[in-house]
Amino acid sequence: MDIRLLRQFWSILEASSNQRLASLDDSSLSKWIVDILKDDPTFDSGNLPVVNRYIQTRIPLIRDLAQQP
Repeated sequence: MDIRLLRQFWSILEASSNQRLASLDDSSLSKWIVDILKDDPTFDSGNLPVVNRYIQTRIPLIRDLAQQP
């Protein structure tokens, strides 16, 4: 993933409430992130496979972050 896409991804998570992130199961969390990315006109849908793989590898980290006070 390029740096712009990484920033975009982590910005979504930083702007989200921990409660929202914790309330979604893994599949719903992935879909929710992808849907937000797809709504951005600058997002290249050709990056979807890379984004999906990246999300799957970062689910444990996202869960840890969602549990932070």
